[in-house]
Amino acid sequence: MVGQARDDIFSQPLNAATNFTFDEKVAAVFPDMIKRSVPGYSSVIAMTGVIGNQYTQSGSVCYDLGCSLGESTFALASQINVKDSKIIAVDNSQQMLDRFALILDKQSPAIAVDLVCDDILNVKFDRCSVVILNYTLQFIAIEQRDSLVKRIYDALLPGGVLLLSEKIRFADEILDQRMIDLHHAFKKANGYSDLEISQKRTALENVLRPELMQTHEKRLQDAGFNRVDTWFQCFNFMSMIAIKS
Repeated sequence: MVGQARDDIFSQPLNAATNFTFDEKVAAVFPDMIKRSVPGYSSVIAMTGVIGNQYTQSGSVCYDLGCSLGESTFALASQINVKDSKIIAVDNSQQMLDRFALILDKQSPAIAVDLVCDDILNVKFDRCSVVILNYTLQFIAIEQRDSLVKRIYDALLPGGVLLLSEKIRFADEILDQRMIDLHHAFKKANGYSDLEISQKRTALENVLRPELMQTHEKRLQDAGFNRVDTWFQCFNFMSMIAIKS
């Protein structure tokens, strides 16, 4: 499969710190990077397909926002029993979508998949039954997150669902640091060096802005979702389900 190279982007000392971007270098190693960096990632992706299938409605659209190489898309496509629906996968990195397209050509899912290169803030949503935001909202400017979630809620059909996975922080500073330390231990157990962990953290500091779990819950409730629950958490990563009645 495309994109199975080992992630060594931050293995050598960098001359200057730069912000993390989803460029060709990242796209080439992304499957290895995210599985070695995000605890529970494979389980979250698999369950995204299982949960999404329960809420996909006949004739509706499903969105995978910030789709990267499409693992959430493929997980959902492999589970959907409603064959007259389609998935629209959106990402603002053309390098990611180019590799996604190569994988799509090889896997040929039974469900139609449309790839869209755009900022998800620009998407004019069709009426939809499932929206996936797996590790994506954290890269959106904090002041723009409320309006995006509200637009998603407004586009969802009654009975539709938003699946949200995010890195989070904790109000208790001691607990927050403990979870950061555990996350770093997880990465070291997966072969990353102290240098790699430190340099990547610096690159992400101004790009990935985690929030409290309670902030996510309130945002979803304020948007109109009256059923919100956390279905997965490992260290400082969590996944939520928000259902529109």
